[in-house]
Amino acid sequence: MTPSRKLMLGAALAAACIAAQAQSVQTTGTTVVVPATGELSVPNDQARVTLQVEEQDKDKTAAASRVNLKMKQGIDALKRQDPQATLKSYGYYTYAIYAEPQPVTAQQPRQPAKARPIVGWRVGQYLDMTTQNLAQLPKTVSSAQSLLSLNGLQFGLSPAATKKLDAALFDATYKNLEERVSFISASMHRSPADAVLETVDFEGSGNYAAPAAAPMAKMAMMRSDMAQEAASVAEPSFEPGESTVSMRLVGKVRFK
Repeated sequence: MTPSRKLMLGAALAAACIAAQAQSVQTTGTTVVVPATGELSVPNDQARVTLQVEEQDKDKTAAASRVNLKMKQGIDALKRQDPQATLKSYGYYTYAIYAEPQPVTAQQPRQPAKARPIVGWRVGQYLDMTTQNLAQLPKTVSSAQSLLSLNGLQFGLSPAATKKLDAALFDATYKNLEERVSFISASMHRSPADAVLETVDFEGSGNYAAPAAAPMAKMAMMRSDMAQEAASVAEPSFEPGESTVSMRLVGKVRFK
C-alpha cells in the first residue's frame, strides 16, 4: 500500500471514529436553556415637543412680564391649532446677569476680589406638548414659534399603540423560541418532537437569564437652541420615523 493510500485510509478511520463517538453521546433527559427574542418595528404615532421662552432685561419685573405674556399667548395659539394636545409648563427660572470682570493690564493691576454688580436679569420658562395629531404638527408648532422657540422634538409610540402591540410581540417572541428549539434539536440529532418545554420565563428573571436590555426605540429626534423667531415663521418639516419594540423570554427544554 502506498503512503498516500495509507494517509487516506487513516483519515477515513479517524472520521468514522469521531462520528461514532458523536452518535454515542446520550441526550435523553438533557435540559437545555434557550433564550429567545421578538422584535417589531412600527410607525411612531405620538410627538413630544419642548418649547421655551426667555427674556433679558435690566428690570427683573419687565423680563418676567414679557415671559409670562409670551407663554400665555403661545399656549393659546397651540390650543387653537391642536385642542386635543396635552400641555405642561415647567422649569420657570430667574437668573442674575453679572458685569464682566475688568481685564488686568499694566495700567490697571489686579484689584482685590469683590462682588460683581448685577447688570440685568434672565427669565425663562419651558412648555411640553404631547400630541398624536402628527399631520397637523408642523402648522401647530409654527403657530407658536413667533413667541416660543422650539427647544426639542421627539417621536415615539403612544401608550395605546404600545398596548396593541403586546399580542403580536408575544407571538413573535414565542415563534423565535420554537425556531431555536428546532435548530438545537437538529444539532443534537434529535427530533423536535422529543423536546418538552418545561418553563417559559417572559421576564427573563431566572438565574440562567442575563438582565433584559431596555427596549431601544428608533426615534426621530431634533434639538434646537434657536433665538426668538421673527413675527412670521415658516412651517418646519418633521418626519415621525418608527420605533422598534422588543421582548425577551427564556425557555427551559428537556429532551425525553
